[in-house]
Amino acid sequence: MAARTARSGPTGKGSLVDRFGRNVTYLRLSVTDRCDFRCQYCMAKQTSFLPRAQVLTLEECLRVTRVFVELGINKVRVTGGEPLVRRDVLWLLERIAALPGVGELVLTSNGSQLERLAVALRQAGVRRLNLSLDTLRAERFQAITRVGQLSRVLRGLAAAQAAGFERIRLNTVLIRGGNDDELSDLVAFAIDRRIDIAFIEEMPLGDPGDRRRSGHLGSDEALARLRENFALIPSAETTGGPARYWRIPGSPMRVGFISPHSDNFCDCCNRVRVTARGDFHPCLGQDAVIQLLPLLRAHPADDRPLREAIVAALGLKARGHDFAAQDGAARVGHFMSMTGG
Repeated sequence: MAARTARSGPTGKGSLVDRFGRNVTYLRLSVTDRCDFRCQYCMAKQTSFLPRAQVLTLEECLRVTRVFVELGINKVRVTGGEPLVRRDVLWLLERIAALPGVGELVLTSNGSQLERLAVALRQAGVRRLNLSLDTLRAERFQAITRVGQLSRVLRGLAAAQAAGFERIRLNTVLIRGGNDDELSDLVAFAIDRRIDIAFIEEMPLGDPGDRRRSGHLGSDEALARLRENFALIPSAETTGGPARYWRIPGSPMRVGFISPHSDNFCDCCNRVRVTARGDFHPCLGQDAVIQLLPLLRAHPADDRPLREAIVAALGLKARGHDFAAQDGAARVGHFMSMTGG
C-alpha cells in the first residue's frame, strides 16, 4: 500500500467545551456507511450507499481525528456501517492509536470480519471492542440482520477473546417482541465468556416501519426482568460513554444499560460524531450538522478552517435530545448507519 501522510498543526488542548459547560473528550468516527448486514433498526431495507468521492478518504479520517485530538479529544471509537469492511482500515487504526493524546482507541463491529482480523486489530492498538449481538437464535439473528449468520459472529467473538483485548462488550438492542424473551440467556452467555454486555434502548431514527408497533422496551423493564434471575448490584464504573453498569457478584463481567429514552444522559454528554461523509454531528438526537469534507478539500494544507469550524459547531450541541415521539415516528431523519451509532 502506498505511504500516506497527515499534516500537523498547532494544538488547542481542552478547547472543546460546549455552551452548557460540557467538556467533549470522546469522538465517534464512522469510516464507512457500508455494512455486510442490513439490521432492521440501523438501515432501510433498500439502501443506497454513498459514492466513493463523497466519503472521507482514510487520510482525511486521520486528519480530522488528529485535529479533534489536538482540541482535547482523548477517546476515539471507530464505527461504520461495519468499519472492518473498509479497505485498509488497519492503516488508519494504527495511526490513530499512535496520535499523541489518544488515551483509548476502541472499535464497534458486527463481528462478521473478526475471525480473520481480531489479531491484527489488537496489534494495531485497539484496546477495547464492542460487538453487536441481539440474539442467540440463528433464525432470529438472520431476521434481525436480514442477511447475517450467527455462527460467523460467534467465531469472530471467539477469535477476539483469543486475541487478548482488554475488554469485550456485547451490545444488544432491546426489541420488544424481537428479543425480549432472551435477555437472561444473553446475560448468561456473557457470564460464561467473562465479557460485558450492554442493553441499548432503540432510538427512533429513520423510518421505523413495522418494527416499533409493538412498543418501546425500556431499560427499567429489562432490568426488572433480569433481576428475577440475577443479583445485580449498581456500580459507579464508567468506560467514558453513556452506559450505566451493574455488577453480578462472583463475576468479572458487567451488565450495562444505555437509556436515551428513559434515563437521559445528556447532562454529562461528552461525545460528538463524524460520519463517513464528513458530517459533524454535535448531537445524535438533533439534525444540526456541519459539513467538514468541503473544508478538508478546500484547505488541504491548512487545518485552521477545520479547527475553527469544529469549535464553532460546539455551539450547536443541544442541551438534550428529544426522542419522545408519541406515535413511534422518528424525530430525526437519518438512519443509524449514516451516523455510526
